Amino acid sequence: MIRYILGRLLGIALVLLVVSIVIFLLMHAIPGGPFDEAKMPLPAAAKANILRKYGLDKPLYEQYARYMWAALHGDFGTPFQSPTESVTGLIARTWPVSFKLGMVTLAFALPLGMFAGVLAATRQNTWIDYTATFLSSLGLTIPNFVIAVWLMLLFAVHWKILPTGGWGHWYNYIMPAISLGLAPMALTARYTRTSLLEVKRADYVRTARAKGLSSNQVLWRHSMKNALIPLITILGPQIPNLITGTIFVESIFRIPGLGKFFVTSIFRRDYPMIMGTLLLVALVWSIVYLITDLLYMVVDPRVRLDKKSS
Repeated sequence: MIRYILGRLLGIALVLLVVSIVIFLLMHAIPGGPFDEAKMPLPAAAKANILRKYGLDKPLYEQYARYMWAALHGDFGTPFQSPTESVTGLIARTWPVSFKLGMVTLAFALPLGMFAGVLAATRQNTWIDYTATFLSSLGLTIPNFVIAVWLMLLFAVHWKILPTGGWGHWYNYIMPAISLGLAPMALTARYTRTSLLEVKRADYVRTARAKGLSSNQVLWRHSMKNALIPLITILGPQIPNLITGTIFVESIFRIPGLGKFFVTSIFRRDYPMIMGTLLLVALVWSIVYLITDLLYMVVDPRVRLDKKSS
């Protein structure tokens, strides 16, 4: 186990290195720059001083080497759009907002999705099953920004019981969390239903029923645990998407999260902020996939992660 985790951590470091190279090359391959004369007319001397200040006058390989050396020492540069603070400080200020919103979304979306999936599987081919399947398909096909606009029109404009946006109070979580949570909730419901229906046909489930176990015992002791394995695979990628910020929903509800600042960084060619944000996203994705692999072993003891234990 320890050898496996250490090997995966080394793999994460290599992934971050490759991601940093790709991002750095792509950023500088796009025409224009953060101090393009079309956007910011400057005298030649002033522009040369700015480029020298941020090291943009150096060759590309030297810029990358300087950035990575500073990043290894915890310095990810200064964002061009906010020169008074560091990239680390800006991420530390904005990411907790996106993280809190993502965790609130997961806290209601995953349990409700699993409950709907279990209900649909245990009531197969009934109106409950058909209703849950229809609502799941609806939640997966409608984009979250469309749901956000509908919720705003309903709760803020028509009923006037919630503000149109903002941040800082508990009620500011309601509409953004629903907008973000319907898709993962629907996905959870569909895969929970499918997995349970497949497990119900397994031999060990029929054997458990033949031994006289109750329906609840068969469901929670034998069926549900094995049905979680494909569910973990599907839900793993949903977590980084939610806790690293969502562009459209944060913009619609005026939430000062990381996703909103990432969009402005792209438009302004804010190289340090783009690098810092995407490296954070890559790190979160890698850690979530590592946790997902470890959960396989917890859910199913037959899964072994290293050669020695196999």
